[in-house]
Amino acid sequence: MADCSGVIRQLFIYPIKSCAGIEVTHAQLTPTGLSMDREWMIVDQEGMFLTQRQIPHMVWITPSLSSTALTLTAPGVSSISIALDQAENPRTVTVWRDTLQGDDQGDAVATWLDAYLAVPGKHYRLVRFSKKARRLSALDWTKGVEAVNKFSDGFAVLVVTQRALTELNERLMQQGHEAVSMLRFRPNIVLDGLDAHLEDHLNALAIETETGAVELSLVKPCPRCPVPNIDPITAISSPEVIDTLQGYRSLPRIDGGIGFGMNAIVKGGIGHTLALKQIANGTLAFD
Repeated sequence: MADCSGVIRQLFIYPIKSCAGIEVTHAQLTPTGLSMDREWMIVDQEGMFLTQRQIPHMVWITPSLSSTALTLTAPGVSSISIALDQAENPRTVTVWRDTLQGDDQGDAVATWLDAYLAVPGKHYRLVRFSKKARRLSALDWTKGVEAVNKFSDGFAVLVVTQRALTELNERLMQQGHEAVSMLRFRPNIVLDGLDAHLEDHLNALAIETETGAVELSLVKPCPRCPVPNIDPITAISSPEVIDTLQGYRSLPRIDGGIGFGMNAIVKGGIGHTLALKQIANGTLAFD
């Protein structure tokens, strides 16, 4: 029997790591998380991954997906589309501590990225996660379970409660700051009807879909870097979000890091489709 229940309020995928997300009404679950989430990544000429930490206006690169193409749009430049079925073109890339194979997406989109990102001395490539690559989440957090992910920060799915954002916004406004949107925190699943940060204390989440239950294990609090300080509308960074969280979300489990949301791995329900308003039953962890 579930210890608590909520519903899915929002679903997001982020096709290109650290670029704008897409809010969706439904998403198929794969072994690596929601379909097409962190499927692509921008790298520099050395193959090192790029994020908003280095270039905040990456947040203005907005992807869209059709059945045949990934299309990128950004302010001041024409859009560009990349076929989903193009031939494999292996390139060695690095994301955090993992070095693996990606498939280069060609010169046309590389030229587009160079023109838009416009960093002197730097050149960029778009890569897709290779079908031949395999990337595991940290085994010390998954308790030895070999859980796969793609170009995420390390885990398949990020789960956040809506009330966690509500609480943060109340604190921000008490200090004279503006409320912020959930876009700053880049979750995949936003749950309504649960207490703020109850996800911290859940061991498992079972989501009821039309074809059966999706089962997620919540394994690690998501430690926050300065990216949530970046306004996705203006691409301007200011410190109030992280400064405010520092006052009440420093978690011993992650060595005093600022936690907002929980990283999860896929335990069951591969192939099922998550959708808005589905019921999510949580099981509390007992330490």
